[in-house]
Amino acid sequence: MSLLDAELRKLLGLRTAWIGLLVGFLAAPALVFVSAGSTRRAIAEGLYTDSSDLGFQTLGIGVLGAMILGVVTVSSEYTPTGEDAPGARQLTTTLAAMPRRARLLTAKGAALTLVVAVQGLVTTVATLALTRLVHGSLVPSPAPGRLAGAVLYWVLIGLLAYALTLIFRNGIVTLTVLVVNTSVVSVSYLLTKVTSAAVYLPDIVGAHMFLNEVGDHDVAPVTAGLVMSAWVAALLALAGWLFGRRDA
Repeated sequence: MSLLDAELRKLLGLRTAWIGLLVGFLAAPALVFVSAGSTRRAIAEGLYTDSSDLGFQTLGIGVLGAMILGVVTVSSEYTPTGEDAPGARQLTTTLAAMPRRARLLTAKGAALTLVVAVQGLVTTVATLALTRLVHGSLVPSPAPGRLAGAVLYWVLIGLLAYALTLIFRNGIVTLTVLVVNTSVVSVSYLLTKVTSAAVYLPDIVGAHMFLNEVGDHDVAPVTAGLVMSAWVAALLALAGWLFGRRDA
């Protein structure tokens, strides 16, 4: 069995990972139906200047699933292995089996990427199809490039959560910050009201890959993808460096 296969099995064998899978697969499509009435009224009242964003905006709640998966990929390694050894962690066993840390992190990241990419693709297609089914001709057919941008955003958010959890070594703190910033009060969005430079923060700039309207600033989709990818690459590099220096 390859290391990638082992990490895929480990990830999909986690109960908390299945919470992320269910949230990612079901939340956005369900929201399409729950919000159908209010959305129709908003369209009729002219509140949507670009109705092509409708299905894509709904994906915001589903991306929480990618965050959960990114966090538990790492946080599971820091859980105690059992009551008979309260000081031991799964990480100790993992490093004993695979002492090459760079290779281990690469396999974990690859496993996470595969799972999140499939989840993002299936959920995006399903959500956009249901949006068209519910709202008909009010919503134009999505361009393939926007669909690809949404899936890439999904993957990069999962990797962002993965990197941050490696950096902070605390899944609860990382997930709380990410969920609050995404669904309650977006600090990144508030910062864009203070300075236009904040539009290049990873969670804000990434949305420009598939949404036509994101706040008061415009960023080209390709530029948005490059900037968010650079953020994630930098955080992954920092996380890998810290992991190699401090985790025993």
